[in-house]
Amino acid sequence: MLAKQYEITLPADYDLDVIRLRIKAGAPLLDDRPGLGFKAWLLRERGVDGSPVHQYAPLYVWRSDGEAARFLVGGGGFENIVRDFGRPTVQHWTVLAHFSGPARARLPVPGAATRRLTAVPVAQDPRALAAHVDGEVEQLRELARDPAVHTAVLALDPGRWELLRFVLHADHAADADAATSTLRDDPATVRFAVPHLSAPELSALPEGRAW
Repeated sequence: MLAKQYEITLPADYDLDVIRLRIKAGAPLLDDRPGLGFKAWLLRERGVDGSPVHQYAPLYVWRSDGEAARFLVGGGGFENIVRDFGRPTVQHWTVLAHFSGPARARLPVPGAATRRLTAVPVAQDPRALAAHVDGEVEQLRELARDPAVHTAVLALDPGRWELLRFVLHADHAADADAATSTLRDDPATVRFAVPHLSAPELSALPEGRAW
């Protein structure tokens, strides 16, 4: 499984309703896309939840590497982003773990998401990497038991040696109040609104550790 995200940072006076209409028009094209676990259509609004910018930053979790490749370079949809906004950098992570949360059963479309990026500590002992990841997986497993959590994913960028913790929450209030959520002033955590969730193969994602 692969996680991918690109960020389109927009001018401060940009009308975000343009992006919301884009999402409304584009979502049906991905709601049944083969090989896609889910696409979280993510928005940040300047001045909301501490965001300094307007930003459109969708995040994908693909079950199929081939379908992810087709999306990017095979005429599968990414060409529309390139046409309208230029070609952004696409961040890639290998998915290490996925957990479904209690909110998924009662709320098909979550209202909020958090993304936390942290560096993997450098250590001489090669076993330290496995131990660190084990700890992160167990933290994510515990977090995913929170009633406000819809979906939680842990992934690794081995180029930067950076871990992604991505969590879909029932709503912003639940994210702020949940006992296991990351503190609001954590500089490693970014918050997003989720206008839509395309989840054609979400239920087919393996539960727990990926290996």
